[in-house]
Order: sequence, then structure tokens, then C-alpha cells
Amino acid sequence: MVVPPGSGRCIFHWLREIYPGKFMAMAQYLIYGIVLGLSAGFAPGPLLTLVVAETLQHGVGAGIKVALAPLLTDAPIILFSLLVLRSLTDFHALLGLVSLTGGGLLLFLGWQSFRVRAIDPVVAAPSRSVLKGVLTNVLSPHPYLFWITVGGPLTMQALNRQAWRAVAFVAGFYLCLIGAKLVLALVAGKAKSFLSGYGYRLVVRGLGLLLVVLAGLLFYDGWQLLQPAR
Repeated sequence: MVVPPGSGRCIFHWLREIYPGKFMAMAQYLIYGIVLGLSAGFAPGPLLTLVVAETLQHGVGAGIKVALAPLLTDAPIILFSLLVLRSLTDFHALLGLVSLTGGGLLLFLGWQSFRVRAIDPVVAAPSRSVLKGVLTNVLSPHPYLFWITVGGPLTMQALNRQAWRAVAFVAGFYLCLIGAKLVLALVAGKAKSFLSGYGYRLVVRGLGLLLVVLAGLLFYDGWQLLQPAR
């Protein structure tokens, strides 16, 4: 099929017409990445606290440097998680337990999202934004837990079907993870009251609800993997 010049059709609409099944499957994993990335990006935690603290004490530029830390630290974590999960490919029961654990983690994070109140940036100290961001992310258990129990299984599932699905998931996740923290760095620099107001809590709680939905999907996958082969 050739797109007529000047037709004004969106490229995504064109792709959907040519490859309807593949496009929708890739979009599914992109949505998974977007939801998980936004949830992780907006959720209070050590890295987000540091983003806000550095922004308040050293300006928006310092907060942005901290927000970019996952791009410097997460590649080895992702690779390690995928290698571990690859070695468990034939052990469906173990993979099922991993998926159930991931579902439990998302359910817990969703519950925490409903209880969020505000960000307290006072706990973080200033200076050396990039180094502090890298150390905070490396020493936090969150990236390891996420990629072993949630991100890794979803990436493996996508890779086993089509490489572009995995690319869409990882790209969507990091685009929204980093993007959310960049937005909050800008907000902290311009409108500090948002971080302690109702609007921020509403956003985080809405994302928490989506995490509960994704937890249900992981529970289902885990249950399916634990079923004896027929």
C-alpha cells in the first residue's frame, strides 16, 4: 500500500492499516512502558527527593542532571535481569513465581500511591548532582526489584514475540520515567506548592490505580505459568 502524497495521514494510522496486528501489539507494550514509567517517575522515592532538593538548592539544571541518572545506571541492571530470566526459560514454575512477585510489587506500589501525601525535599543534601543521582539510583533497591520482577519479565515476553515490542516497552518506560522527573524538576523550580498540593496527589493516585490493573495482568501470567503442561 502506498500513501498518496499530501494525503495528510498520520504515519501511525498508515502503519496500523498495513500491519494492524503488529502495530496493536507494539502499542500494547508501549502503553505498558508509559504507565510503568509515569508511575515510577512521579512516585516519591530517594531519586525524586534528590531531584527536588537539588532543584530547590541549585536550580533546575541540577535537578535535570539528577533526573537523567537512570540513563547512566540502568543498562547493566536490565542486562543482568534479562540474563537471569533467560536462564530460567525452561523453568515455568520459577517464572510464574517471578511474575506473581512482580504482581505483588506493583500491587504494593499502587497501594503506596493511594497513601502519598507530599514530597519533603529537606532530607537531601546539595552538591555534585550527577554523582549523587548515580549513587542514589545504584544503591536503591527499586531498580533491581523492578527489572527482576516486572520490567524483565515483560521485556522477555516482548522479545519472544517481536524485538520491536521490547524496544517499544523500554523506550516508553524511560521516556516517561525521565520525562516525569524532568517535569517535577521544572515544577519545583517554578511552582513549589504543586508538590504539596492536591493536584500532585491526584496524579499519583490515578497512576496507582493503573499499577493495580497491571498487577492483575502479572498475576494472571504467573498463574498461567504455574499450570501443569497439558
